[in-house]
Amino acid sequence: MSTLRYRQVPRQEILPNDDKPAQDYYQNNGDENNESFVATSSSTIFASLNTENPYDHAKAIDQEVVKNHSSNMPSPTTILIVLAVFLAISIGLACCIRQTCKSCCKRKSKGGKGISLKRLKKFGFKKSKVQPDVEQLTQNMDNDDSDSKKSEAQYLGKLEYSLDYDFQRQELKVEIIQAQELAALDMNGLSDPYVKVYILPDKKKKFETRVHRRTLNPVFNESFVFKDLLYSEISGKTLVLSVIDHDRFSRHDAIGEVQIPLNAVDLGKVAREIRELIPSPSDRDIENQYGDICFSLRYVPTAGKLTVTILEAKNLRRMDVAGLSDPYVKLSLMMDGKRKKKKKTSIKKCTLNPYYNESFTFDVTFEEVQKVQLVLTAIDYDRIGTSEPIGKVTLGCHSNGSELRHWSDMLASPRRPIAQWHTLKDPGDK
Repeated sequence: MSTLRYRQVPRQEILPNDDKPAQDYYQNNGDENNESFVATSSSTIFASLNTENPYDHAKAIDQEVVKNHSSNMPSPTTILIVLAVFLAISIGLACCIRQTCKSCCKRKSKGGKGISLKRLKKFGFKKSKVQPDVEQLTQNMDNDDSDSKKSEAQYLGKLEYSLDYDFQRQELKVEIIQAQELAALDMNGLSDPYVKVYILPDKKKKFETRVHRRTLNPVFNESFVFKDLLYSEISGKTLVLSVIDHDRFSRHDAIGEVQIPLNAVDLGKVAREIRELIPSPSDRDIENQYGDICFSLRYVPTAGKLTVTILEAKNLRRMDVAGLSDPYVKLSLMMDGKRKKKKKTSIKKCTLNPYYNESFTFDVTFEEVQKVQLVLTAIDYDRIGTSEPIGKVTLGCHSNGSELRHWSDMLASPRRPIAQWHTLKDPGDK
């Protein structure tokens, strides 16, 4: 409120409080020479006498006050903005407080104080030793070692066989009866097992059973005879029965084997046993000192055509000084010990894993296919000296093992190429 200022204002009418003489004086002389003090503000002059109604005057003042108050009120948009800012600040503070609590809890957990045993007693827990005795630790370690050894010793299956030695003929008859619970090596959870039979250390004579497809419990019932086996020499030999998973398009995998020292066998009677398989040594599971070769056979009986496709070879024996070879494959069609026809592939320079994919056709009638032999020989080409043979494979009705199976599959599926991997053998063997 501004400071009140006073000034003299001429009176305009007779006041009701004036006495009678004053009323008569003002009625006759007017207000010319008389003035009264009236308080006025800088904004509004209040006359001592006012003809305006007091109620209207108060209403006008009230309207002016409401107008000034409403002009000072914030707009709804401003209120919403303020509320949004307040909520954001509140949420941020809550997040900060929560993160701080988490970090404090982590620090407490890392402090290593653990759980108070006094508090546990209130809930009925009893205090006991946390760390066991040294004797208990050693016992647990021994148990863990035994468990790990058991897990490492994988169960490969069992093989049943019988041995019968003829002292008069000096022959050992080996019968492969059956296998049980063999390990599965194929993607379908099965195997294609067969058994290879040979005697260590010479390994001159080897026999193989038929392949049983998609089974883990094959029944063989096949017998093999080792001739000219002197009783005086038998004590230093070991019979090996190797169970192998057959794979036509890759190298065969050994499932396991049974080793039988012949000096520990009572040859005076027929010995029949069931023994668990043990893992085959990596250097003896499948002979590969000469390499492997893959080829396909296709025979058309009506046309009398035998088609041989040499596909590839791998892991061939090193023949050159540089540790490589220049291999090619020679194909010989034999009948009655005589070579009927021969062909050969191209030479692949400086490699132990040559790829050929070359086909050759021989004229073989249906009568001759029962008598002929197909000999495939991998040879290292030498431009200066003589070419040396690396290894060979012989197929025909009179062969055995995988070679006989391949030949039989070809005859059983006429007009269809049958491909298979073979292990090369000593080129000096007949």
